Amino acid sequence: MATLSPFHTIGSHCLNLGANELSKWAITSCVCKSKVGQSLQRIDVGRKLLPGEVVHNVAQSPRWSLDLRCFAAARVSVEQTEESVTKTSQVDELQKQSTYLFRTETGGQVKVFVCKRSVKYVVDIEVSSLQLSSDDSQLKLSGGLYRSNHDIINQIIETPFIARSSSELALDLEFEAKEVPCYLSFLLKASSGASSSGSEIRSHRKSSFCVPIGLDQGYPAPLGLSFSTDGSMNFAVYSRNAESLVLCLYDDNASEKPALELDLDPYVNRTGNIWHASIEGAWTFVSYGYRCKGNRDTFHAEHVLLDPYAKIIGSSIPNHHESGLLPKHLGRLCKEPAFDWSGDLSPNIPLEQLLVYRLNVMQFTKDKSSKLPADVAGTFSGVTEKVQHLKDLGINAVLLQPILTFSEQKGPYFPCHFFSPENLYGPSNGSVSAINSMKGMVKNLHANGIEVFLEVVFTHTAEGGALQGLDDLSYYHNSVEDLEARNALNCNYPVVQQFILDSLRHWVTEFHIDGFCFINASCLLRGVRGERFFEPVLSMTKIIADCWDPYDKMPKEIRFPHWKKWAEMNTKFCSDIRNFLRGQGALSSLATRLCGSGDIFSDGRGPAFSFNFIARNFGLPLVDLVSYSNVERLKQIRNFLFVLYISLGIPVLNMGDECGHSSSGSPSCGSRKHLDWNTMTTGFGIQTTKFISFLISLRKSRSDLLQKRNFLKEENIEWHGSNRSPPGWEDPSCKFLAMRLKADKAEGQLSSEASQLKGDLFIAFNAADRAETIILPPPPEGMAWRQLVDTALPYPGFFSTDGKPICEQMMGLVAYKMKSRSCILFEACTDGS
Repeated sequence: MATLSPFHTIGSHCLNLGANELSKWAITSCVCKSKVGQSLQRIDVGRKLLPGEVVHNVAQSPRWSLDLRCFAAARVSVEQTEESVTKTSQVDELQKQSTYLFRTETGGQVKVFVCKRSVKYVVDIEVSSLQLSSDDSQLKLSGGLYRSNHDIINQIIETPFIARSSSELALDLEFEAKEVPCYLSFLLKASSGASSSGSEIRSHRKSSFCVPIGLDQGYPAPLGLSFSTDGSMNFAVYSRNAESLVLCLYDDNASEKPALELDLDPYVNRTGNIWHASIEGAWTFVSYGYRCKGNRDTFHAEHVLLDPYAKIIGSSIPNHHESGLLPKHLGRLCKEPAFDWSGDLSPNIPLEQLLVYRLNVMQFTKDKSSKLPADVAGTFSGVTEKVQHLKDLGINAVLLQPILTFSEQKGPYFPCHFFSPENLYGPSNGSVSAINSMKGMVKNLHANGIEVFLEVVFTHTAEGGALQGLDDLSYYHNSVEDLEARNALNCNYPVVQQFILDSLRHWVTEFHIDGFCFINASCLLRGVRGERFFEPVLSMTKIIADCWDPYDKMPKEIRFPHWKKWAEMNTKFCSDIRNFLRGQGALSSLATRLCGSGDIFSDGRGPAFSFNFIARNFGLPLVDLVSYSNVERLKQIRNFLFVLYISLGIPVLNMGDECGHSSSGSPSCGSRKHLDWNTMTTGFGIQTTKFISFLISLRKSRSDLLQKRNFLKEENIEWHGSNRSPPGWEDPSCKFLAMRLKADKAEGQLSSEASQLKGDLFIAFNAADRAETIILPPPPEGMAWRQLVDTALPYPGFFSTDGKPICEQMMGLVAYKMKSRSCILFEACTDGS
């Protein structure tokens, strides 16, 4: 056996692999069937090969015949391998062997067997049926090793073949583990005994023979990085238009250049539009990326790209930005950390019973006033530490502003990656700590009866996002003039749809997320395939459409095709309630929003699909929204909160609105400050927090009227003017509206205790700048009205859990003076309640 001395690297990209030997690596064997010789003759029709290309027992072009594609995917058993390869009877060695078959340009065959024995790689080359020019001709191998175009191992191999039979020549080569992974590229040289010169024999494609050593073809699924049971690492990435792909491996996170680069052979490492390869898992590489080569207008071979399916993201490449390239991240070469999910159960709260709190993970606890340790403040763990605050409010669901890896320059609504949480939200600003911290947060919230929803952005990426550069023609919209924003994903392209579904599936299965709110959701459905989007992966999760566009900074009122599955962020609720309480809106608009927005949700859904909000992460927070009202500021905040929680639909409270969190008048999402927890202990914070807790408790106790999945029946609601006359629907100057919600008697009689009977609710809204004297309708027989809320009264009397009795006045009626710009609520109760 010819043992080659270690090779040396040359060129500007020298390797420093060290002298560590590789541990045992099992390579799945792949052998040739009887039809291989015939099949290989058909592979290269109409295709020009580059030097170093090889056929690895497979035909991988989608236009080839069915028998070839079936053969390409075949993995045979050990018994079949023993019949075809007689090199050893050891089963373990057979499992470490890969087989390659070539046809020479003169009609002979070249078989190459690559296997690992102990810490060395053995390459056995057999040449058969080769017609030489004379009997005394000698056949030699002439070749060398390389890894990529600019990474050639400078060693010429010149060694003769030995005859094993009258028709077969053979040669064994042995390589040290430190020399791989690499490619062996060689030619056959036939020379006579009298002359050292001779003819060169190539493959039937007129190219060199080339086989990978220590690098297997891998598998096209799953996409991303995966680990086999034998410890090998499989890489798979989609790129339809790339002409070649380079796998870049780093052995140091601080390194600017890869320690090793491997060109992926399109004949060996490509199935359809997916490039794939596997290497032994014993290497000390810590991160990886890709370089794509192709049309210079769409591909930039100098850029190292992040695997879009990477699950753990490392820090950005040092000096990448200073060198004129966009900041990049790298995938980490490690498995996802194990997490103990035992005992975790989703609260699985019915849609109509949700009470949502929207928050930004960092801003929620980053301020020193949170009194959390520095490594906890502003992280997922910080949210865990404040779960009691959410419980005190009565919240049962949190909606997290985007937590996927995002652009630090543009903010969370411009994602860089879709399978990993933002590293900044981990206790040590690391990817693994972020993953563990987020899972711990979800498990803790579930244990406290709180569901977890994510805001997600799938319509665009940040500049230099994970998908950019891999295949922009497939992933992104191209030549679309009406798109105002760059980097817009082609969400209806099948590959992008599958990518989105895979991302959502990852967050549900790995992080136990209960639902998603899709930002700029209308753009997800651009195209003819929108009706099939998101089915059926989200069948057990809550999905919410939000048509706010982060580029325009404005919500869009779009008729969303919901297929009776999608809920929606109700932008009309926000605008109509704001207008009415400012004295500008119509009574009919207020009534529509109070009753669940039937103009939007009566087409097969219901009020439970309406996610109502007054303020949110863009625009003005609640306290700034009412700053114009001067002395009536506090009253207007109460009014907004009252309408939010008394209306049919799902109330969404924005972080900090319970304590007067301000953005100093700036509507920009990026100008929001960290939440000041000291404001929770101010008079305003205490009053508002208690009021929200009261309203949530009221919604739960009167779920028969305030938490309905379906719309109220006509017989369950009455509309009134101030003096019990019909409302002034057609009078634009009228700013008063009252409604009586009638309890269903069938539900009321379910309890045998008379004190538990549920009475009617009488609710009135006065947006005028003058007081109104109202006449309450007669209460149900055996009941009396009790005042629960009057937002115009001073604290602590403006709301009451037990209710203040209201004495009957003339002829059994009750007159009540309602102050300007206020809301009131009465409940009919039995005398003993």
